[in-house]
Amino acid sequence: LVKVHKPKKVIPAVLTVTDIAGLVRGAHEGAGLGNAFLADITACDAIYHVVRTFRNAEVTHVDGSVDPVRDLETINNELLQKDLGRIRAMVEAKRKNVERGVGGKPAKEEFIMLEKILACLEAETPIRYGKWNAKEVALLNELQFLTAKTQVVLINCTARIFVTKRSGSLLKIKEYLDEKMPGCRAIPFSVEWEQRYFDADDDGKAAMEAEDGVKSAFPHIIKTGYAALSLQYFFTSGPDEVRAWTIRKGTKAPQAAGTIHTDFEKGFQSADIYSFKSLKQNNLDEKAVKAAGLCRQQGKNYVMQDGDIVFFNVNTKGLSGKKKADKK
Repeated sequence: LVKVHKPKKVIPAVLTVTDIAGLVRGAHEGAGLGNAFLADITACDAIYHVVRTFRNAEVTHVDGSVDPVRDLETINNELLQKDLGRIRAMVEAKRKNVERGVGGKPAKEEFIMLEKILACLEAETPIRYGKWNAKEVALLNELQFLTAKTQVVLINCTARIFVTKRSGSLLKIKEYLDEKMPGCRAIPFSVEWEQRYFDADDDGKAAMEAEDGVKSAFPHIIKTGYAALSLQYFFTSGPDEVRAWTIRKGTKAPQAAGTIHTDFEKGFQSADIYSFKSLKQNNLDEKAVKAAGLCRQQGKNYVMQDGDIVFFNVNTKGLSGKKKADKK
């Protein structure tokens, strides 16, 4: 899109990642800086869980040895124990009032939901693997338990293992994830390889890709993070600006327009939409895309697709004094 429009401004999509130090065994009880680290995790929407598979004399390990499966178990247990302590305290704090009828039916219903959460965690099942109805999901979203957060496991390997994808550690991690974290996305990468790639110029990067047969894992890591958060993006483009806008999966066209300005949602009429795939297949020629009938006008019920390129047709007359009637 930048090649097509040569805009004055380019604004990419952003995924904010907070680096939180690893937890030690007993963190849920305050060991190390456990309480501070767990509070940091609570403030996040999802978790990149980084584990190391190699020994390095310059990189010490709190347990004195390298064992990625043990590290996965330690972190997951600390998260679960923290949630368990919290839900137990909530249930006990509310029990007497509920038994006395304080708060009526709503308080009783909430208490039943809290007891269900407690039972889930006491069975050592992370909340994200429990079965919840709509009301329970709403409560869980409000309470922000640690084990409710989606995880993406990032496996930091040596450069050799990243290139060959052959390692006993990778197999052990896969077996653990299949058993304990089904459906969890796992991505092997190598800080060692990525650092050399980052430091290389364009020719050097191309040479590394050709010689090793791999590319940087970071674009895949970022896109997987987006997917873990149920996020996607659409593009608006023109000579002034090319911009990626972040929305939740399942967002309809009027609400997508509202991410640009609330008046665009109120005044939404239609949206002219085509995919980047269509643009690429037509040699980045927007006119050819339209001539081929690949740009379609969509209405209020259109569910936005990841990577849509959009021209919103809106009527903002009488709304906040806006003059522009569209956004491309």
